[in-house]
Amino acid sequence: MAALSWNEVKDRAVRFSKEWENETSEDAEAKSFLDGFFNVFGISRRRMAAFEQRVKKAGDRDGFIDLLWKGVILVEMKSRGKDLSKAYQQAIDYFPGLKDYDLPKYILVSDFEKFRLYDLEENTQHEFLLKDFYQNVKLFGFILGYQTKSYKSEDPVNMEAAGRMGKLHDQLKEIGYDGHELEVYLVRILFCLFAEDTSIFEKRYFQDYIEQKTAEDGHDLAAHLAQLFHILNTPAEKRLKNIDEHLNGFPYVNGKLFAEYLPPASFDRKMREVLLNCCALDWSKISPAIFGSLFQSVMNPQERRNLGAHYTSEKNILKLIKPLFLDALWQEFESLKTNKNRLPEFHKKLSTLKFLDPACGCGNFLIITYRELRLLEIEVLRALNKSGQGWLNVSDIIWLDVDMVYGIEYEEFPARIAEVAMWLIDHQMNMRISQEFGQYFARLPLKNPPILPTATPCK
Repeated sequence: MAALSWNEVKDRAVRFSKEWENETSEDAEAKSFLDGFFNVFGISRRRMAAFEQRVKKAGDRDGFIDLLWKGVILVEMKSRGKDLSKAYQQAIDYFPGLKDYDLPKYILVSDFEKFRLYDLEENTQHEFLLKDFYQNVKLFGFILGYQTKSYKSEDPVNMEAAGRMGKLHDQLKEIGYDGHELEVYLVRILFCLFAEDTSIFEKRYFQDYIEQKTAEDGHDLAAHLAQLFHILNTPAEKRLKNIDEHLNGFPYVNGKLFAEYLPPASFDRKMREVLLNCCALDWSKISPAIFGSLFQSVMNPQERRNLGAHYTSEKNILKLIKPLFLDALWQEFESLKTNKNRLPEFHKKLSTLKFLDPACGCGNFLIITYRELRLLEIEVLRALNKSGQGWLNVSDIIWLDVDMVYGIEYEEFPARIAEVAMWLIDHQMNMRISQEFGQYFARLPLKNPPILPTATPCK
């Protein structure tokens, strides 16, 4: 199901605030209040989060979390006028009783009149009144997948991601699952990890599928993943009518990523835990520009501690492409951005440009080039939309797509990594468009692949 636009979310937030402006009692209405809160974002609380989650606190005492969306957010409600700092401490006290991959990234405390949101990864907090909820809905962009991240190639999260995926790689290789099949298998898993943190899938949907549908000893995990990969390659109208509801909730991806038949792998309890630990990371924090280097380090244990050693940084890529063509395009835009007649012509020009990297590797140069062009397109659209009226259908005015980039690569596997990374950066740019213009926009199923053929070696 497509995410709501921000305009619709704000309208719902206004109605929610009006409905609950006089409520005071935690015991009487907290559950209904939180159901309504999630409905503001078009999310069914019942599908995502549980009330009164029982956990063991320090001293072996039982505790009951008001609401827990595993791996995402913990909510603690209090009656009006109660101390929210104490509510926050109470929430923290639940952490020892949670598994690592279930620990939330956010804590929300509320007394019906005030909200206080803690971002545990960024170490920030925001407080606002119920009546101002509609002005603060974007703080909860993580619920919809509308998040703008700043990326650092040296970010510790990249090292952590390489380490966790590396463990999964090593365990699969140890049981004899190796070569081309292992490479493709891990690329598919990596796509799913990104997808559930960047709104291609619903938030935590892949992780919930593993937790809820597979046995803890892992004996049936490979079969479930094989079925999932098949579903991701099957249009909705061609799926069996009686398949599992959760499985059927995954979108049709296409793009040939899931088309190839792979022999089934095999998992045990430890391997299942490793995969769930991979799910617990916030993959939206990892730039697709480092996707190739990340994956190469996963496949090569010796390179994991030197992630980035063979990676051309975004800073260095920009040093090359800015004087080559990007600066000139920005200068041209600045010279005509107030000219309503010439601006559409410039937009058309951008959409017809083609870029080739004759030795693209994992696609770092193409990924950054495409991202920068999409950012320029957003500025063009802002200039065209100065009246603020917007468009009836935002997809009609997004003209740049991944098929404007071409790459040649000697080896097949880096080319496939580059292809997936291009789709991911395209999706992230589409989410930025969604934020900018208040309409959800995603390109699914994938239709226009980047042109990344492998080269035939000369003899």
